[in-house]
Amino acid sequence: MTSCMAENLTASSAGQSLTDHLAHLIRAEGPLTLAQYMAAALNHPTSGYYRTQNPLGRAGDFITAPEISQVFGELVGLWCLQSWIDLGSPSSFKLVELGPGRGTLMADLLRAARLQPSFLSAAEIHFVETSIPLRAQQQAALPAAVNATWHDRFEEIPAGPFILIANEFFDCLPIRQFIRKGQNWHEQCVALTQDGALCFVLSPSPIPDEGILNPGPHARQGAVKEICTPAQNLVHTISHRLVGNEGRALIIDYGYVEPGTGDTLQALRHHAPCNVLETPGEVDLTAHVDFSALAASAKNAGATVAGPVNQGEFLQTLGIESRANALRQKASARQRQDIDSATLRLTASNQMGGLFKALCLSSADLPPPPGF
Repeated sequence: MTSCMAENLTASSAGQSLTDHLAHLIRAEGPLTLAQYMAAALNHPTSGYYRTQNPLGRAGDFITAPEISQVFGELVGLWCLQSWIDLGSPSSFKLVELGPGRGTLMADLLRAARLQPSFLSAAEIHFVETSIPLRAQQQAALPAAVNATWHDRFEEIPAGPFILIANEFFDCLPIRQFIRKGQNWHEQCVALTQDGALCFVLSPSPIPDEGILNPGPHARQGAVKEICTPAQNLVHTISHRLVGNEGRALIIDYGYVEPGTGDTLQALRHHAPCNVLETPGEVDLTAHVDFSALAASAKNAGATVAGPVNQGEFLQTLGIESRANALRQKASARQRQDIDSATLRLTASNQMGGLFKALCLSSADLPPPPGF
């Protein structure tokens, strides 16, 4: 993205809808890449989805694992506690969460970590969150005695030992799509129809460097290859920080392990699929995470990588059944049904347990991370 285009994408006239703003840009400067469109739709400073909407929960557009069961956050809390011990139990460390939603995961995490009070006293909580509405909810979810610091970017986190959690964060980073046509790959772009509606078009010229794509020239006609450069860059940055500071990072998201082709871009509104190009800024846009690309980026930066493993396997290894059984002992019949349903949803191979993956990045010379 050129600096001129970047500036234009983040500036719109007062009272102008994001759709009108994007249409004006396309008329003035030509089609947008899909990554440019997603960046504006999700993160435009005044009209972006994560700047203006309240996306989580039954009244929102989607529900994440921490909202399904308290056990998810509790197990992540125990994972963080063991990781802190593996780091040598530093007297001060950064507990970082990327995209903390409504703060449910951190609240459950901290409750489980009360098993070791020195962990709580050592933790400095840092949230990376751009949504103003969600920041308020995150503050409200924290215990009264707990203070947190908010940042727009991971790079703003101070140096020092850290443990990082990113649950359903990487799926919303902007992707580029490339379509196989003839002997070449063409980039998917967003343009305008004659009636002025947003539409998909292919770049007229093929991309000059086919080396960034895999499987390359042997892909079938019409195949779609997705690349998420921001995700790879962020993992590289986190991993580079791990080389200079003791720490661990846990990434949990839906995605795939082996490189391949396929269109995974989707839009959600009120928990139902909708058109990706309709009402930008008002719907959630996501794409499946390429875990092989994240792992490669981490290794290139010098981090130690464990996984990815299926979320179901990860949670089972951490003891989700034991914790669910403990909750059942004091639960009503209806509550026991809810516990069973939530546990199945989080761990079953044909539900989130198979679709979601867990990946761990660590500093060198640490013990194997829990759950892997």
